[in-house]
Amino acid sequence: MALSVNAQKKKAVFIIIDGVSKDVIEKLQTPNIDAIAKEGMLISAYQGGERGEYNQTPTISAPGYTNVLTGVWFNKHNVPDNSIKAPNYFYPTIFRFFKAQYPEKKIGIFSSWEDNRTKLVGDGLPQTGNITVDYKFDGLELDTIKYPHDKGRQFMAKIDQAVTDEASRCIRENGPDLSWVYLEFTDDMGHAFGDSKPYNDAVMAADQRIGQIREAVKEREKQSGEDWIIVVTTDHGRDAQTGRNHGGQSDRERSSWIATDASPLNIYAQKGKASVVDILPTLAKHLGVSLSDNQKRELDGVSLIGKVSVYNVKAVHTKGKVDLTWMSGEDKGKVRISIAATNNYKQNGSDDAYHFVAEVPVNKGSFELNLTQFPESEIYKIIIEGQHNTVNRWIVNKK
Repeated sequence: MALSVNAQKKKAVFIIIDGVSKDVIEKLQTPNIDAIAKEGMLISAYQGGERGEYNQTPTISAPGYTNVLTGVWFNKHNVPDNSIKAPNYFYPTIFRFFKAQYPEKKIGIFSSWEDNRTKLVGDGLPQTGNITVDYKFDGLELDTIKYPHDKGRQFMAKIDQAVTDEASRCIRENGPDLSWVYLEFTDDMGHAFGDSKPYNDAVMAADQRIGQIREAVKEREKQSGEDWIIVVTTDHGRDAQTGRNHGGQSDRERSSWIATDASPLNIYAQKGKASVVDILPTLAKHLGVSLSDNQKRELDGVSLIGKVSVYNVKAVHTKGKVDLTWMSGEDKGKVRISIAATNNYKQNGSDDAYHFVAEVPVNKGSFELNLTQFPESEIYKIIIEGQHNTVNRWIVNKK
C-alpha cells in the first residue's frame, strides 16, 4: 500500500551539467530533460549575479556551482574562480542546512571533480561543522590508470557515465535524502570545439544520463512511496561568437535554465525573473528545511514552490534615498522593511542589527527609503519580509 501524501518521505536530487546555455537545450533533442520539465517546467534562469551590480559573479564553473549550493552570489560566498581558495563558510550549502536539521538523514555527492565535495561542500572540514557526506563517488579524474587521459578528453565521458551509473545505483538501492550529481563532459567539448557536432553530441549524451538518473528515481518512488523532486541546471552558458569560452557577462554566458518536475510551481517560477540561487530555497521548501530569520535575510534566492510574498526586488540609490520596488505574490497582507548598517553575518557569521523602517501593503510594490536618517556607512543591508519569504538588497558605497 502506498504511503499517504502526508506521510511520504521527501527526497531530492539536483543535477548540474557543465556549460550548456539555454539556447542549446532548446534546439537539441533532449527528451529526458523535456520529460522532467513536462511534469513541472523548463524555467529560464540566469547565472552571474546581476550585471554591473554589487553581486555580479564570474560565469565560471566553481562560482556557478556555489551559487546553486549556497543560494547566494559571489559577493557573499567568495568563490570567484576554480581555485576555491577561501570560500566563506558562513554561508552554508543546502547540505549543511539539511544536515543541521536532520542529522540522521543521508546525503550523497556524485561528481567527476573531487573539489565539489571536499572544498565547496567542505566534507569533514571544521569550518563546515565537520559535515559528513554519507554517499560519495568522485575523484575519478585522478585515477589515470583506469581512466587514462587522452587529448580528446573522451576519458571524461567515461567518468561521467561511471558517475551516472553509481548515482543511479545508489538512488535505487539506498535512496539518499538529498543528492548532487555533477556531469562535466559537455564543458570539455565546448572548450575544445565550440558550437559544433561534438559539443551537441555531448549535450545529448548528458540528457541520456539524466534520463538514467530519472529512471532510478521513478523506480525508487514506485517501490518506496517516497516523494522525490529532480532539479537540473547548468553552471554557465557560452560565448556567443564561438561557444568555446565563458566567464564574462554576455547574455549567452549568463544564460542558464532550471528543469524540474516539482509541481505545482508558484507565480514567481511562472512570471518572475528566476536565477540559479532559487534552487536552494526550492530544495529547502520541498525537504522541510527551516531557516532562521537571519539566514533568510541573507539568501538571494526565492523558492519556486510554495507561497511567495515578494520577489524580483529592485533598489535604486540616488541622493540619499533608495527607491524600492518589488513584485507581489499575494493581494493581501503587509511586508516589513528594515535596514542594517553592519555586515556581521558575512564577516563572522553573527547577526546584524536591523532597524525597523516601515510596514506597507505587500501589493503596493514600492517604498521610498530615506538613508539620511541613518548613520553614514559603507554598506546598508535592506530587507523586505513578507509572510512567506524574505528578500534583500545591499547598497554598497564604494570608496
